[in-house]
Amino acid sequence: MSDVDILATKREAKIAEEAAEKAKQVPDPTGYHLLCMVPKVDETYGDSLIVKADTTMHVESQTTMVLYVAKLGPMAYADKEKFPTGPWCKEGDFVITRAYAGTRVLIHGTEWRIINDDTVEAVVQDPRGIRRAG
Repeated sequence: MSDVDILATKREAKIAEEAAEKAKQVPDPTGYHLLCMVPKVDETYGDSLIVKADTTMHVESQTTMVLYVAKLGPMAYADKEKFPTGPWCKEGDFVITRAYAGTRVLIHGTEWRIINDDTVEAVVQDPRGIRRAG
């Protein structure tokens, strides 16, 4: 193995170690909560090359209604009276909630939200193109 290969392997190991360390910092939701990631906002308008202002991107991120479900709390959807047909979503789903829903948390530059299990209003297969009306 050459010196270049050894350096590349060490660099890859360091990146993997840093990623593992960051993953430990993602909280586990408790009770009936869901941990959701806010998808990145497009930097341009549609297919154009017009770049959005930072304030526009910030507002779109805050008011988004589409979230990615990363983790479910241990009691999420456990109430059989409230959820007689079972869970409304699962880990890995994109869901629609109300704008501004949940507790907002910023972890390593990515916004996450902790929402209640009954906050989910719909599951979507492809969140691209879904925007808040108004």
